[in-house]
Amino acid sequence: MEAILEKLLQSPKLALYVERLEKALADEKQRRMAFYDFIDENMKAEFINGEILVHSPVAKRHNAVTGMLYRLISTYAALHDAGFVGIEKIMISLTRNDYEPDICFFSKEKAAAFTEDQKLFPAPDWVVEVLSRSTEKMDRGVKFQDYEAHGVREYWIIDPEAEIVEQYVLEDNNYQLVLKSNNGTVAGHVLPGFLVPVRAIFDEKANMQALTELLRGSAQY
Repeated sequence: MEAILEKLLQSPKLALYVERLEKALADEKQRRMAFYDFIDENMKAEFINGEILVHSPVAKRHNAVTGMLYRLISTYAALHDAGFVGIEKIMISLTRNDYEPDICFFSKEKAAAFTEDQKLFPAPDWVVEVLSRSTEKMDRGVKFQDYEAHGVREYWIIDPEAEIVEQYVLEDNNYQLVLKSNNGTVAGHVLPGFLVPVRAIFDEKANMQALTELLRGSAQY
């Protein structure tokens, strides 16, 4: 990005570029306001780079994976009073775009400022996106870049068909891949102590066993 900015700063057309960008952003802001009026709680939609994307219903596999992981994260967060966990219909509003991640987590400090009627939320500390054929390009592209740029400290990309978890952690403003696996254990970065067998994200029996272990571990304190 710095190289692009430096090139623009050296261009004699800089003022013309700025004028064009300002007009484009002003037009986009109007479309974004119209998007807020257009959406309601019954639809899953996002505003990405000036365009409204209305998502089709998800497959059963996608829903099951999202639900099983949410069950584990929300249980752990509740047991440790760690923060707020949102699923699917929580809209995060970044500088330019609005997303509804499959799962997102906000630290206790950040969530303390939320109200019960709030509908737009800041950048989370942790985002999970479960891939589908229609969303994979965005999840690995514009969302990856946007979450990274806005300081989302941890990003999981889950492939429900291949049953693979990819875990990215923000280091020096860039995501680093720390795990890509279909077995073993994944350790949370934003939630230290959150350890989950990868199979517990994809298999109901393994999920219930992991949930039991979470509850049993909490009962010991």
